[in-house]
Amino acid sequence: MYKNLNASTLGLASSPSEVIEQALTYGFRGIDLDVVDLMRRAKLRGMVFARRLIDSSKLRVSAFALPFDLETPDNEFERDLAQLAEWAAAAAEVGCRCCLAAIQPAGDRLPYHENFNVYRNRFTQIAKMLQPHDMRLGVGFRASPDLRRDKAFQFIYELEATVLLTSMVGAPNVGIDLDAWDLFVSGGTLDSLRALKPEQIVAVHLADAAEDVALDEMTDRSRLVPGGETGRFDMAAVLATLAEMGYKGPVDIKPDRSSIGATRNETPAKILGRSLDTLWTAVGLTSHGKMAARPQTVS
Repeated sequence: MYKNLNASTLGLASSPSEVIEQALTYGFRGIDLDVVDLMRRAKLRGMVFARRLIDSSKLRVSAFALPFDLETPDNEFERDLAQLAEWAAAAAEVGCRCCLAAIQPAGDRLPYHENFNVYRNRFTQIAKMLQPHDMRLGVGFRASPDLRRDKAFQFIYELEATVLLTSMVGAPNVGIDLDAWDLFVSGGTLDSLRALKPEQIVAVHLADAAEDVALDEMTDRSRLVPGGETGRFDMAAVLATLAEMGYKGPVDIKPDRSSIGATRNETPAKILGRSLDTLWTAVGLTSHGKMAARPQTVS
């Protein structure tokens, strides 16, 4: 596994050059892709121009977020799905092999079983659109309880149901976008993680939480940078478990933006890079994200 900078989620910079510069400066080996911006630049000046900075950086391009809403009516979904072929082709040009999408945990339109079928069918269509580009679909869930309050119908908000849904998608290139914060907030454990096969996991996100907030009061604003004074969720244990499983994909820090605490001398990328470095060291990982070999003792 390797350290990844998810700049689009955190709003770190306004231009790809700034994102790449920060990733290189603070020890990241991969970045996520703003595929809509890449397409815009490619249409203006060609793909060779659009990808030149990524190519020269030698960074891995880990994933892009699905650029449309999965909750739209059928006619809008079909329109967006057609556009996805172009986005996926552009992402593949820069070596990106993963698209990430999240399940909405509740809604007012469809009861559980009907919503399950809609998501299954839509994920099947998306995955098949990605297949020609040797690209996987990573499906994630959201566990914040406030996202389900005052909704007519509850839906998927924990790992086991997400795994069930992905197993029923009619395409082989579908896996789990694993957010450790959501895993723990939903009541999951490290054993829940160990129940997965490493090849099922497409991407991993880490975040901590404060001790004084009950799980049923958590919101996305409760997401903190790991490595502080709280240690509510053991992200080092998550990394160690992933290393033991043989996971080889990207790992990023995904706190709420307001919790990063950036200053003039402490950029968000620097803070996130230091957090990953601390976790890497605590677990005893090599720069390539593997468990360091222990020296043999001579009797």
